Amino acid sequence: MTSSQSSDPQVESTPLLNAQPKNRDARDNDTPRTPLPKVQIGILSLVHVVTPVSSQSIYPYINQLVRELDITHGDESRVGYYVGLIESIFFATQACTTFGWSRLSDYVGRKPVMLIGLSGLCISMLCFGLSRTFVTLVLSRCICGLLNGSSGVMKSMLGELTDASNIAQGFAILPILWCVGATLGPFVGGVLARPADRWPHLFSQQFWQDYPYFLPCAAVSVFVIFVALLIALFLKETLPRRKAKEPLLIQSSAPEAPEDSSSSFSVAEAPLPMRALLVPPILIPIANNGLLGVIEAALAAMQPLFYSTPTSSSGLGFSPATIGTILACFGIFDGLAQVLFFAPVVNRIGPKRTFELAATTCVPIFVLFPVMSWYVARGGVDKVVWALLVLQLSLQIIKDMAYGCVMMHVTSSAPSKRSLGSVNGLSQTISAISRAIGPAVATSIFSASKQYNLLGGNLVYVFMVAMTFCLMYLGSRLPDQLPDQKR
Repeated sequence: MTSSQSSDPQVESTPLLNAQPKNRDARDNDTPRTPLPKVQIGILSLVHVVTPVSSQSIYPYINQLVRELDITHGDESRVGYYVGLIESIFFATQACTTFGWSRLSDYVGRKPVMLIGLSGLCISMLCFGLSRTFVTLVLSRCICGLLNGSSGVMKSMLGELTDASNIAQGFAILPILWCVGATLGPFVGGVLARPADRWPHLFSQQFWQDYPYFLPCAAVSVFVIFVALLIALFLKETLPRRKAKEPLLIQSSAPEAPEDSSSSFSVAEAPLPMRALLVPPILIPIANNGLLGVIEAALAAMQPLFYSTPTSSSGLGFSPATIGTILACFGIFDGLAQVLFFAPVVNRIGPKRTFELAATTCVPIFVLFPVMSWYVARGGVDKVVWALLVLQLSLQIIKDMAYGCVMMHVTSSAPSKRSLGSVNGLSQTISAISRAIGPAVATSIFSASKQYNLLGGNLVYVFMVAMTFCLMYLGSRLPDQLPDQKR
């Protein structure tokens, strides 16, 4: 193949799913697997740890914080409305800017955009800890959402650091990293919240009485600063540059090269226009990621709300420290399970079947909520309730495999690696919208179900099961095998 053929812009602009798919399973792949750049991926992975640490560190105490603001006027059923709004506003504002940040990273590079996102996250957490009104809590989450472009860019960089032979191993770290963050976040939030009550000799100053939730926010901010420094100093830029421009110009002077070979190269270098991305092979994986985001965000918001709701209102009545411990322990076991089983399962049955299996587990996960409520109404939180709680968390371990699978499909659907930022930005935008809708809708329906006794207070669980069936249908539309990636 001549150099002019290899730089044909038509080749670069053809969606990957239109190419002949190949089986990526290790069993059928005769080509050697490319070693992963462990140092670079290790540094990059910290970004994916920071996100759940910051978002989930507020879960153990957010319900208590809303109660202390006295905006519910003592009405327990209204807590869910305000909690859902606080948790959703970040994703709502992120949806307005994330595609722009990811698209910008296709031109200026991944690192600058990622560092801006981490700076916004640090400022947001400090403001959240210093907030004493509902309005300032909302504004602090808006700051984070507007400046946060690091999540989508991180996935673009991961796609640029992997190829067809090691993409499963590369994206296998995503659910693992999320579990690490999901372990650290609730632990930090649950343990460090209200330090004056837990360690009165160390935190006796009036400041800790006035701002009882600043310490966990400050701890997260220090972690974010540490990650930002590592990225600034040691992470290498992965955005494809015009490294091949010089040889191409030399070859273009040969008689067999077409006159416009250099211009063809410049066209291939540029990211594709937006309209070229709005095609079914790209939109189907993105739609799956979006609906999965709705369900995951709804579950993440409902779980601590259900745990903290008094037993008189069919909740479990757990304290913030207990909630933080439960979620942290779950994160540890979830992370170990992803390390041990995710890549082998994907290599064995493929990413599509793994995704479908993971999506199916959401049905019993949501069904177990009213079952636990029924047992609590009969005899309080006993051994049966704890056993059901462990069963629900165990099913969530399987459910969490869906995340890595859908991101493999999203990344592989990109027309070229030069458009990875745009594709992941579009996916992150849809995911942000979904994660904004999920908590607000789920917690609002949860509160309405309890307040108006809709379906015995269980309407929210029926709604979430219906959403799960929609996800199972969308999952069936994914390609059976991942397509080839183009550089």
